[in-house]
Amino acid sequence: MNNTTAHDLPVQRPVAITIKKAVLSCGLTALLLGGCATTQGITPSSTPQTADAPIQFAITGKIGIITLTQDGRQSGSAFYAWSQQGERFAMDLTGALGIGATEIRYDGTTATLSSERTGTITADSPEALLYNATGWQAPISQLPYWIVGRISPSDSDSTQDATGRLVRAVNGAWVAEFSYNQTNLPTRLQITHADGHRVTLTIAHQ
Repeated sequence: MNNTTAHDLPVQRPVAITIKKAVLSCGLTALLLGGCATTQGITPSSTPQTADAPIQFAITGKIGIITLTQDGRQSGSAFYAWSQQGERFAMDLTGALGIGATEIRYDGTTATLSSERTGTITADSPEALLYNATGWQAPISQLPYWIVGRISPSDSDSTQDATGRLVRAVNGAWVAEFSYNQTNLPTRLQITHADGHRVTLTIAHQ
């Protein structure tokens, strides 16, 4: 997990975004954040993980993304299942703009996206995979921290509630807002860029 600041990765908007690119951005932004990695055996927890512990989780939910291009506003959504163990992760997406099942994998070295419609695309990192597929960037490296209610090492500001739960984090031009449902782990994340790009995750921890 690198400590790249989202501010160092400015959003770049392609002149025209195709259905293929919209699908890839939807899948990759979430996460993005899997391949050869097997993440079976992860034990879920109802409390945020300690700052020095390796990040691990298994979650399901829905991701929605809104991007702004010179052609106007583009949006899409998908259901996902995401397992993470340290830097390795595996994500399966369904209903991604009608292209069917999509798999995203990262083994700590290579990021891979595969679907029947797009074939297989690889890159050295999730960030590079997103950029190559869509031409723009998102706070990918920060997401695993935020999903388990932890401050990312590169966050510039954060706010906690009276019980110590993280409710807001700032990373470059991105602002993440956290919602909880009588639990110490976030059940919803809304991540907004100053330019109007937005990623929303509903999260069910397994």
